[in-house]
Parts: sequence; C-alpha cells; structure tokens
Amino acid sequence: MTIVIIGAGLGGLALARVLHVKGIDSEVYEREPSRDARGQGGMLDIHSGQRALREAELLEPFFAIARREGQDMRLLQPDGTLLLQEDTPDDAPLARPEVDRADLRDLLLDSLPEGTVRWGHAFESAGDGVVRFAGGGSTTYDLLVGADGAQSRVRALLTDARPAHIGQNVVEVGIPDIDRTHPDLAAMVGRGNYWVLGDGMSLAAQRNGDGRVRIGLSFYNTPEDWLATTGIPFDDPTAAKARLVELLHGWDARFTALIEACDDAVAPRSLSALPTGLTWPSAPDVTLVGDAAHLMPPVGEGANMALLDGALLGLALAARPDDVPAAVEEYEREMFERTSAAARMSADMQELLMSPNAAERMLAFFQPR
Repeated sequence: MTIVIIGAGLGGLALARVLHVKGIDSEVYEREPSRDARGQGGMLDIHSGQRALREAELLEPFFAIARREGQDMRLLQPDGTLLLQEDTPDDAPLARPEVDRADLRDLLLDSLPEGTVRWGHAFESAGDGVVRFAGGGSTTYDLLVGADGAQSRVRALLTDARPAHIGQNVVEVGIPDIDRTHPDLAAMVGRGNYWVLGDGMSLAAQRNGDGRVRIGLSFYNTPEDWLATTGIPFDDPTAAKARLVELLHGWDARFTALIEACDDAVAPRSLSALPTGLTWPSAPDVTLVGDAAHLMPPVGEGANMALLDGALLGLALAARPDDVPAAVEEYEREMFERTSAAARMSADMQELLMSPNAAERMLAFFQPR
C-alpha cells in the first residue's frame, strides 16, 4: 500500500505519524522548500485534537510544549470596559492549552523517520495512480491524501466546491518581545487571549510562546476586495498602522497604543470557508483531511479537526490494510458528521462576532462556563 500525502501541515503530519506508529509507511510531499521556509502562524487552542496526539503517542511531549496560561482570557468593549477576565490556576488541567503552531508542527515532523517528508514538491495533477509535480517529477500511489490546505488542488479530484468569502477581512500586526519593550502593554494583554469586540470590528491580541504578541484587527460584513479599497497602504508599514488607528476612531487609547507599538510586519488576510456540511461521493484512491476537506471560520476548531482527521484516517487504514476503499469510506463517513457539527458551531460563532451586539453576546456565551 503506497500512501502519498500532499501537504506537511498538521493533518498530513498527524496521518503520517499514526501510520508510522502502526508500522505503515507513507510519503509526504510539501511545496515549501524546507520546514523553515515561512512562518507558521500564532497559537492554537488544542482540545479535541488531544485525542489525535494520544493516538500518535505524542500527548506527553505535547503537554511539555503547551502553555497552560494560554487559556487565560480577557474580554472588553471598545470604550475599555472589562466584561470578563478568566485567569487559569497553576494547577488547572490542560483542557484547552495554547501551543505555538510551529512548535506543534516541529513535534510532528521530528516524530517521523528521516526522509518521510519530501520538501520542494508542488502538486500539479494526479490520475491513474500517478501524482505529477510542478517542474517535473512524479510518484505512484494506491491512496492519495490531500492535506494541502484551504486552496487545495487535490480537492478538485473529488468535488467542485471552492471556498467563498465569509465577510471578514483581517489585518495582522504584532509586538515582539513585549515584556521587555512594552511592559505596560504586556500587563494589559496578560498571558493568554485579549479580545475587544465592537460593532463591526474586533481586536484580538494573543500572547505567543516566543514573547511576541500577535494582533488581529478584524473588519466584519466587508466585501472580499475591502482590503484593497479601504486605503490601508500595506507597502508603507508606518502609514498602514496610522490608517489602522484611524479606523479605530473612538476606541480607548490603550487599544490604539497596541497598534502604534507594533513592528513593521503588517499582513492582510481575506477569510473564506467551504460550504458547511460539504460531502462528496467516496473514491477508492483519493481523500482529504483538514482545511482541504472542511475549511471553516477560524474560531478554534480547524487545527483540532485536522489533527483528528489525520489520526482517524490512519487508524482506519491500519484496521483495514487490505481494503483501502472501505477504510476511506469509513473515515469519510465519520469525518463528514464530526466536521459538519464543528463547521456549524464555527458558523454560529462567526455570526455572533459579526452581530451589532457582539460583546454582550460573547459575554453571555462564556458566562455559563
């Protein structure tokens, strides 16, 4: 059984690791030239995904790199009113710890035999048991797994569905080494997540494991081309930050101070999602995991679902090594049900964030905890 995985993200690596634990080889092909070719994003809230790490025999190493204090949360209104503060006790269970995405990816990469991941291989096409890579080169497969993210090219082998804009545009900025450079702002943000929810806008600041605070300014109910038309000069970081401060007109000065303290890394992102409840007729030799299968609004479920996809597909294949089509069908049946529920929850949370009274509704959501 030759299993070819396209994409070295969390889902693809979790699949490769569980297969390795079960004594099954796989090949992972990644378009990036190396593991350090680009940044891997910020912190992840890993909860249901812990099951996948247990199956991968990596739960204890995961706990060693996870941040218990990352579960802290502060929720505020734009005028500075503190609505909710949750501080995690030192002896609290690691139910939803935060972990740096890069550290989690490194944990998975380091758990695989050398040579499992083939860097610098961009998927171009596949069919008749052969994968072809951009620039030449190919490999054969019995099972092809698309783990190639939101803009998956493998997805087209199974469905015509494409991600659609969800009405949210984000500008990401950050403050490096905040404890040393801006101790007052560090104390304000705290150890975990810091949310300011206004009408049509939000500011989410998140403490990362390397001392950087990552900040996302979200603009809701905005068209897909909003970032290009709203007058933010992304080629001039200083002017871009000044424009962002203008867009926060009327917000408490402490929040605009966060933006003014950021470095010159200013990144725009337009968010999209696949249709909730997406399915496809099962194919005997191709399937999908992670965002390739069920891209959803980024409210904390995507990474967990990707890890579970990879682990559960690996378990299904290990249980039925002589009947790959049946293993794929079993995996997809469970995956469709599980991720549809997560996508519906994510869509509900997205609707809450886009509502006029988002702060009050979010407070009501968290208070029962």
